[in-house]
Amino acid sequence: MLALLTKFWKLIPIQRLKNQWNRAWHANDALFESTTHLHKGAQILNLQKNKGQVRIGHNTHIRGELLVFAHGGEINIGNYCYVGEGTKIWSAKNIRIGNYVLIAHGVNIHDNISHPINAELRRKHTEQIIHQGHPKKDIELKEKEVLIMDDAWIGFNATVLRGVTIGRGAVIGACSVVTENVPDYAIVVGNPARIIGYANKQA
Repeated sequence: MLALLTKFWKLIPIQRLKNQWNRAWHANDALFESTTHLHKGAQILNLQKNKGQVRIGHNTHIRGELLVFAHGGEINIGNYCYVGEGTKIWSAKNIRIGNYVLIAHGVNIHDNISHPINAELRRKHTEQIIHQGHPKKDIELKEKEVLIMDDAWIGFNATVLRGVTIGRGAVIGACSVVTENVPDYAIVVGNPARIIGYANKQA
């Protein structure tokens, strides 16, 4: 009997079962396709409790964290994208990611400043988060849309800040801090990120 159970267990695609479990766990947090993969460690924190605010496309793999704030925010990720472990994508306005975008591990993408600049308001905001959770109104985090175009590659531990557009096929070097728009196919590195060349446009 044990041998039969062992043989049967080996036939079960474990990774598929884990993916189905993770998808079921996040069914009320996001809209995703039947081919979307939510890996172990993936988190979707939808503080608005409206799953239409997080959309994930076909054959996209999520290993990091997606968060939309209670007072606003929207995340749209296209098809055949990859979001690595430890990556955090936090939206209070709108973050749009195209198709075939490769986002490595430890990346931060934010369309807001997370807390008020004013110290008194920041103290109030911190108290609200601790005692009641993120506020649903009367909070302004200088939100500006982030747009990442098709075929972009964002290297590990890079940071993409609010208001930035990353062009098609652009390459963001590891540990770079992107504060300004990046042209199509540009290769940028550093803090703040600067252009050091252009990627070959041909596949």
